[in-house]
Amino acid sequence: MAKKPGARLADFQYAGATPGAASAKRARAFDLASIDPHAKPFSSDDKAADQAAVEALADDIDRLQDLLFADRRFKVLVVLQGTDTSGKDGTIRGVFAKTSALGVRTAAWKAPSEEERAHDFLWRIHQKVPAAGEIVIFNRSHYEDVLVPVVKGWIKAEEAARRFAQINDFERLLVETGTVVLKFLLHISKEEQRERLQARLDDPSKHWKFAVGDLEERTRWEAYQQAYGEAVGATGTPWAPWTIVPADSKTHRNLMIATVVKQSLEALKLRYPPGDPALANIKVI
Repeated sequence: MAKKPGARLADFQYAGATPGAASAKRARAFDLASIDPHAKPFSSDDKAADQAAVEALADDIDRLQDLLFADRRFKVLVVLQGTDTSGKDGTIRGVFAKTSALGVRTAAWKAPSEEERAHDFLWRIHQKVPAAGEIVIFNRSHYEDVLVPVVKGWIKAEEAARRFAQINDFERLLVETGTVVLKFLLHISKEEQRERLQARLDDPSKHWKFAVGDLEERTRWEAYQQAYGEAVGATGTPWAPWTIVPADSKTHRNLMIATVVKQSLEALKLRYPPGDPALANIKVI
């Protein structure tokens, strides 16, 4: 991938949370405004070339997923979090469209059902995490339970802090039992969201994607930005860091995420299991 000189992935990742701090204290917010959502640091400045790079990366991810599925030592959880229209669906199509359905599964999270509300907030999440050899993509995630309730005042700061601590412990459990947790915050600007919402209204074939409630949520833009910053600051851990993806450009978004996924899979040193020596002399007739 051709990227701009000086662009470093580490500049867009956060793993500085301090788990174990007093649960009664409000999380220290990550400065989300420090990252320009319109930036394209990993772009070659040639859209066609970037799109070709995404295609090549998608092929690589498919090949590595085959290895992951055969190896069975690891699991991969990809968390896609972001405001309405930030591109979660588009990321799944662009990055994972070539990946075999045998080893990839998507879970889309909405408001909890009555049964789910009767349990702890992570109960429904744990049921959908990846099995050995599998990639699972969360379209939204357990982070909804420290975003919407905070913005709407349904839970107090003390409860949010407890949930942050519980999320950290949950993700550490996953990592310690063989799961690679890749968390992406798709970071778009308020103006980009306006344009994308308007595009849905202007195209009758996209009306199904639009809900009147989207406009009400948009009035809480600043509160959500603050809540996202607090969530990243509290749960960007060494075992499950956050990657903040400038996502006003859809192509750049896919390029950056596909790069991280490929690099993470390569780092696992995946291998096919050894064959049974007894098969060496068998001839099929």
